[in-house]
Amino acid sequence: MDPQVKSKRFNRNYALQMATVFVGFIIFGFSENIKGPAIPRIQSDFGIDEMQLGTLLSLNSLGYLLACSFTAFLTRKLGIKFVSLTAFGGMAASGVLIFLSKSYPLFSSSYFLMYIGNGMLEIALAILGARIFVRNTGTMMNLAHFFYGLSSTVAPIIASGLMSLTIFGNTVDWREMYLIMLALSIIPMVPAFFSRFAGDETPPEHRVPLTSLMRDRGLWLIVLILSFGVVSEMSVGGWLVNFLEKAYHWNTASASGMLSIFFLCFSLARLLLGPVTDKIGFTLSLIILSGFSGLCTFTAILSGEQGAIFFALAGIGIAPIYPTVMAVIAKRYPNESDTAITFIVTMMGIGSVIGNYLIGAIIDGTKGFYEANSQLGLVRGLQAGYVFIGLCAIICALMSLLLYGFMKKRGELL
Repeated sequence: MDPQVKSKRFNRNYALQMATVFVGFIIFGFSENIKGPAIPRIQSDFGIDEMQLGTLLSLNSLGYLLACSFTAFLTRKLGIKFVSLTAFGGMAASGVLIFLSKSYPLFSSSYFLMYIGNGMLEIALAILGARIFVRNTGTMMNLAHFFYGLSSTVAPIIASGLMSLTIFGNTVDWREMYLIMLALSIIPMVPAFFSRFAGDETPPEHRVPLTSLMRDRGLWLIVLILSFGVVSEMSVGGWLVNFLEKAYHWNTASASGMLSIFFLCFSLARLLLGPVTDKIGFTLSLIILSGFSGLCTFTAILSGEQGAIFFALAGIGIAPIYPTVMAVIAKRYPNESDTAITFIVTMMGIGSVIGNYLIGAIIDGTKGFYEANSQLGLVRGLQAGYVFIGLCAIICALMSLLLYGFMKKRGELL
């Protein structure tokens, strides 16, 4: 074949692959973060209380972890292309079912299906990224996750905007909003369908089984790095506004503005710091960035209200952790990336559940020491909870340091 023709075909296929991953991450961000404006309306329509809502979200998290656990098996048996198309198709189908759900049992089942699709999609996109970003891996992984951060930022705004629209005299409700947003999952199915993805043809004898991978100390260090890093990352969205309102008596607009600055720092870090991770090395980057995030968090707590900006600056350090860990996995386990990613992300999900539970327990436990002054107890409790968030980033840095030493000793430093 003429080399020029071959090159054009390769470039076209690579463009289709990148479109699948980048648009896929945009859809992933939408599907995970449109629920905020919809939840009060869902509660009102079905007459469910907070406990029922919490149970619904917990079951969905279980569905997410369940999907993470079987996606690697499906990938090995049916191929990453089939799994990707199934994940996107399942999410689009769940949008239709949510739209049609008039009873709470049907809605909860449809919502559960959406989270199954979310779990499959997270693993599928990670595997796709590991397979196609063989050059400038840190840069490309961070860029891909930047699209997730971007769509996550605008998803609540778009969802609220849709639910305020009036079309042909009817106001768009939350069911129609889910139908419209999840129907966007069809878009990345087009480049996925026309792409060729390498890796599915790897013979079984060339793969290392999971039982052997689990004997690798480096794998468990990666699990700990990702778990503590993600707890520190995800906790900010849940606790920062609450902290600023109750500890410093900020109004909602000001507290939400600081959260927006955090996400701005977060998104810019993923957009701009990828080349840095490629240049200085992935493991060294993890040490520096997670350590920076932890130090910013502690600085914010110790300096009081005037140092609140450091809460937002912590986003610069914590943002590249997840995509950089994915780059480590892609390079360290090239033939077993599907198995390694599924195992690591599943363990991370369990660790995240435990970590978020501990934050709440630490806040409540600390408040108990100040029964005579409930306001002071609340402030100290929130501070203690945020200390744990910063501590998670520091532990992430320490685990990264151990991984650095482990890999350097074996001559496998990335």
